[in-house]
Amino acid sequence: MKNYKYIGLFLASLAIISCDVNNDLDDIPAVVVPEVELNTNGLNFSKYVAIGASFTAGFTDNALFIAAQQNSFPNILASKFGTDFNQPMMNDNIGGLLFAGNVIQGPRLFFNGSGPATLAATPTTEVTTKVTGALHNFGIPGAKSFHLVAPGYGNPAGVPLGLANPYFARMSSSANATVLGDAIAQAPTFFTLSEIGGNDVLGYALSGGSGVDQTGNLNPATYGGSDITDPNVFAQVFSSMVTTLTSGGAKGVVATVPYITNLAHFTSVPYNPVPLDAATATQLNTQLLGPVIQILTALGQPNRITLLQAASNNKLLIRDEDLVNFSAQISGALQQAGVPAPQAQLMGNLYGQARHATPSDLFVLPVSSVIGTSTNEAPAPFNTIGVTYPLADSWVITPQEQAAIKTATDAYNTTITAIANSNPNVALVDFKAVLEEASTGIKFDGYTMTTKLVVGGLISLDGVHLTARGYALMANKILAAMDAKFGTNFTTATNGLAKAGDYPTNYSPALR
Repeated sequence: MKNYKYIGLFLASLAIISCDVNNDLDDIPAVVVPEVELNTNGLNFSKYVAIGASFTAGFTDNALFIAAQQNSFPNILASKFGTDFNQPMMNDNIGGLLFAGNVIQGPRLFFNGSGPATLAATPTTEVTTKVTGALHNFGIPGAKSFHLVAPGYGNPAGVPLGLANPYFARMSSSANATVLGDAIAQAPTFFTLSEIGGNDVLGYALSGGSGVDQTGNLNPATYGGSDITDPNVFAQVFSSMVTTLTSGGAKGVVATVPYITNLAHFTSVPYNPVPLDAATATQLNTQLLGPVIQILTALGQPNRITLLQAASNNKLLIRDEDLVNFSAQISGALQQAGVPAPQAQLMGNLYGQARHATPSDLFVLPVSSVIGTSTNEAPAPFNTIGVTYPLADSWVITPQEQAAIKTATDAYNTTITAIANSNPNVALVDFKAVLEEASTGIKFDGYTMTTKLVVGGLISLDGVHLTARGYALMANKILAAMDAKFGTNFTTATNGLAKAGDYPTNYSPALR
């Protein structure tokens, strides 16, 4: 109460004093910011065409929808170029796709207050209903490098067979068209060729390394959807695309491929999230893990599996296909110790290639809904996933699998950089460096953006694709690369760059 009294006296004294003060103060002059005219230095933006994959399309929150397309980085660039830019617009802000009336891709994600959740709505965009008119955005979600030059990739008849891309099927000029061919048909005067190579390793990462590293295989027709593209295949495709796009005198920007394992989809789930009380930890150590650890120690592998603790940070138990399989040895030793044959066989199968995770392992985001649940593949107490039942290889990217991703990405970037540096018509933007900076924090106007899920501002709710603000930052990095290569002045011109505050980091669930 004394504080309030003194505040009251202070305010009263101000009121008395104010009677004797001249309030006719001079106006503070407004700060005049000089206008800086845009100088395009002769670049021709009359036909800007964007070619790429999901980032180019504006994919965000695990879907493509109208608001996301409006905030795609090519559409932002087109607004700065002052040119018309037509996109294959979706029907709504729900996202997802129908094929012959059946849902083949679900709606977008939204933040429900605690984490990502799927919008409770039904998609309305039908693949078989063709988008008409001239188009300038050829961002095809899911496309790998060689898909962009593959005839039939937009054939609607191939969509239900997994032989064609539903997004390109909506917009392809014919059943046998290629993405590059349709883009060239627009006679571009300027282009962006972005995130080419990202999907060439992303499928492998999303599958937890379950695909095949196809390095050495020059026939992409034999690749699976989760395989890593051979760097020589990538180099041939990328080189031919740039040659084709610049053959008529067009100029453009190409981009390096980030290390996708730095994305939130692969960094959000910790390697040690398992909480256990003392009684449970003791029981599992005594009945299950302790005997297995003794056998593995005798086999010269004392550190594969460790005892559990009464703590909240027990490590995940995983299956690692790169380990020597000791299933037979574990089963045999347990039977010799008096364990019934069926149980000994089960434990051998479960733990023969099992180990506890380390900080070097990465886990795909969907595993968060699986850890600690029960599986029907084994009886209790062997059936708790990630604790007594090893997580399948498809949930984890081991260091060996990460190395395969990095090696391929480095090879792709060597090609991209060399082509850009040797071609006077091509500028290079280093998105790999941008993402690495964002892992600790990258400045964008008054914001510091990171790759953290939900709170970072850069990566959308699916953990892979960017937010609208992230795409605006991407557009600005492209404009800066153009200034450096072509002598434009977007970075200094008045309103030459996108402003962070004009672009959201999430979309309301009410947006339909």
